Amino acid sequence: MLNKNKNYFKGLPRRLVMIRCNIFYFGFFALLNFQLLATPLKINKLFCEYQENPLGIDVTQPRLNWDYITTDRNEVQQGYEIIVTELNNGNTTEVWATRKIISKKNTNIEYAGNPLKSFTRYFWKVRTYNEQNEVSEWSSAAWFETAMLDKADWQAKWIGDDRQQFEKDEDFYQDDRMPLFRKILLIKKEVVQARLYISGIGYYEAYLNGKKVGDRMLEPGWTTYKKEVLYSTYDVTQLIKSGKNSAGIMVGNGWYNPLPIRLFGRFNLRNAQETGRPCVKAEIHIQYKDGSKEQINTDESWWTALGPVIRNNTYLGEHYDSRLEQSGWLSNKDLPWKSVVIVKGPSGILHSQMQPPIRITKILKPISIKEIAPDKYIADFGQNFAGVARIRVKGAKGIRIKLKYGEALHADGTLNYLTTVAGQIKEIWNVKGGPGAPATAWQEDEYILNGSGVEEWNPRFTYHGFRFVEISGWPGKPDINSIEGLRMNADLQEAGTFSCSNEMFNQLHQVINWTFLSNVFSVQSDCPGREKMGYGADVVVTANAFMYNFNMSSFYEKVERDFANEQQPDGGITEIAPYTGIADRGYGGESGPLGWQLAFPYLQDQLYEFYGDSKIIAQNYTAFQKQIEFLKTHAIQGLYHWDIGDHVTIDPKAEAFSASAFYYHHVILASKFAGILKKKEDSISYSKLATEIKQTIIQKYNVPNTGRFDNATQAAQSFALWYDLPTDTNKALEVLEQEIKRHNNHVSSGIFGVKMMFDVLRENNRNELAYAVANQHDFPSWGYMLAKGATTLWEDWNYPDNAPSQNHPMFGSIDEWFYRSLLGINAASPGFDKIIIKPQPVSDLTWAKGSYNSIKGKIASDWKMNSHEFELTVSIPSNTTATIIIPCNSSQRISESGIQTTIFKFEKGLAYIQVGSGVYHFKSKL
Repeated sequence: MLNKNKNYFKGLPRRLVMIRCNIFYFGFFALLNFQLLATPLKINKLFCEYQENPLGIDVTQPRLNWDYITTDRNEVQQGYEIIVTELNNGNTTEVWATRKIISKKNTNIEYAGNPLKSFTRYFWKVRTYNEQNEVSEWSSAAWFETAMLDKADWQAKWIGDDRQQFEKDEDFYQDDRMPLFRKILLIKKEVVQARLYISGIGYYEAYLNGKKVGDRMLEPGWTTYKKEVLYSTYDVTQLIKSGKNSAGIMVGNGWYNPLPIRLFGRFNLRNAQETGRPCVKAEIHIQYKDGSKEQINTDESWWTALGPVIRNNTYLGEHYDSRLEQSGWLSNKDLPWKSVVIVKGPSGILHSQMQPPIRITKILKPISIKEIAPDKYIADFGQNFAGVARIRVKGAKGIRIKLKYGEALHADGTLNYLTTVAGQIKEIWNVKGGPGAPATAWQEDEYILNGSGVEEWNPRFTYHGFRFVEISGWPGKPDINSIEGLRMNADLQEAGTFSCSNEMFNQLHQVINWTFLSNVFSVQSDCPGREKMGYGADVVVTANAFMYNFNMSSFYEKVERDFANEQQPDGGITEIAPYTGIADRGYGGESGPLGWQLAFPYLQDQLYEFYGDSKIIAQNYTAFQKQIEFLKTHAIQGLYHWDIGDHVTIDPKAEAFSASAFYYHHVILASKFAGILKKKEDSISYSKLATEIKQTIIQKYNVPNTGRFDNATQAAQSFALWYDLPTDTNKALEVLEQEIKRHNNHVSSGIFGVKMMFDVLRENNRNELAYAVANQHDFPSWGYMLAKGATTLWEDWNYPDNAPSQNHPMFGSIDEWFYRSLLGINAASPGFDKIIIKPQPVSDLTWAKGSYNSIKGKIASDWKMNSHEFELTVSIPSNTTATIIIPCNSSQRISESGIQTTIFKFEKGLAYIQVGSGVYHFKSKL
């Protein structure tokens, strides 16, 4: 079955290589039999580091990609040319010209020209050759601009004010006005270009001449500050003028200066991370028309004063006293402020922030505002989401308006804040947050009016998870124009679309997207209210669903670095990254349970599979080897015996079995990665270890001659089948099917079992059963959540009213099934060079359509059927091939665009057809 020359296939479960192996079955490049006239390829978009025209990269060998406008069938690239030029003081110099390279590759081509320079814009263009050696036109020029390519490029200093950090825990909860920083810039020449390079931690907002720089929120992204700190680059050319200019920076605590609050009564973030007082490091680089340059850095010449943000915390919220606003601080007037002090700042290396920034991506109006008691109103936004409220209000000076946030209401109409309370610190549960912490750690913002007329405000340095806002202290009565909801999230680029004839699925797909976007704030979090942390297991089970819906390339590269930055000295990987002190059921030290540690290698694997880049595997290979050695050392009799396991499962957990399976998965990936990197001896060694682990698992947990594994629940059987453990797959499937039917076709699994079960049913052509489970409307099911009014997914199958979150992504793994099974869009090789389109229609579904914008281009699948005919329209991007698998009752009864087509395989009612790029319209008889 396997290509024996590929070492990285050895030891892998079938499910991890079956798609790749299918291409050998179906005939490699059978499409060459097509003798169609070709035309020069038409280049569409150019990407550098997965972005169009990125500003401020710090990669010395950036990756270049391009895709095509697919116009003709069977468009194949035979070669390419790239030219890169440097722009310096208006002059262009060629720094890389590849000449013609014979290669089909159009993704992840590393720059290999003259060494790049910092603070320089480079233009690049490409032209390509088709199989008839016809050359395309040169593409339009794209560009990338470098920032600090060497840490020595930084000349600025970290600045802060002269206040010392609190010593007693309780003091952190008192008012603590955030500092403002400013400097007057005197510009005497005509400016042609200006850049701001800045990092302000915890969070910052920068201003030039009274205008906010950019539209980003909660900058920079949260990292392990002792290892890495992110900075951003802004084009501020249009904000600088001749004469006096004012530069201002406002900072907040963010994750760098957290409260010493004991989440869950135990975990103090200040003990887990490097912390400090808010500080800023920034440089403004100016280029003048006469060719001269000037650099303005944060140093002793800057000034500081206390600002109007009197409290701010990522969990508890922000308090803002507008009476304390500094008059004229954004003007170019001299003010009697104090000199800043130079501070040490964080220890981490400054890196350019490449993941999508957090922005306001939608503004919601309340669907109602109701008075529930004197001076208490509830604004209902009709949708659970993450962000903050923005208010417009007019009233007397000193009036205090409080905003409390929650996901639900109690039966009496009052706010239910219990599902979003930070770390379950609740007075009614007697869970205490430590000295000075509030008895109940709810999400609350406060604004104090200055009485100057209509005042508009929203918090800057916090975010919440909510649908409802309780308003108190409002002068008069608020109406629907008084408050808005600002949805915030990493501004991910949409990659996929999906819809079908099942309206519940369409609604669920939208709910999943709202849930996903609520949980991308530079980390992929478990929930936007109670924890906001980057748990590894949530990443593992939803990574594919995220990647079908959004371009996750740079976001997940950042998440991967977070886990790498938190690797412990002994090699263990933490449960959460950045690490917050939580190490539940780990294996000594600060390591996490194996299902959560799995995020570290699993993300590398999925970035390789979806985007075709092995660079991230190479960069992390040594660290992964260290993790494998840690796991080998801590195994007991060759296996693992505890884990958090299948979180919130309804059936009893097969905890030890799942822990051992996760151990097996780590070693499988080690073998695969060694093969990809051509480390033959490592690959053989890891493959041997994987085989030993597999045999030991089977010996311990397989019930002979029954198909049962461990306690034979849905999750246990799904684990066994997902990892290709059964010697008799059909028997194991029968047990899984019996378990599903025992639950009346309802799901009974948790975080891992759900994803695995839908994968297993899809891969084994049991889609009618998968559909039956997905389409339930009573407990437990996704339909039950929707019937109960859920607008984001719950953390539990039961309705959460006091502990679990109502905005939790893990059960969104089913969205992957919409793309892989209902649309049938799958990769047959890394980076979608080869594609499989295999829609699996079911009796109750009459149509489905959607697309996935892969790194190679847009892949579309659109089908409909009735009792006697199946129609499928597909779009395959240029420079790729695809195997189309279509249901059909006879190998002779399938046509493409009205002409009977040739198939190369017919098996079990499925016709296999191979095509190149283009749009195809198939019909088959059923």
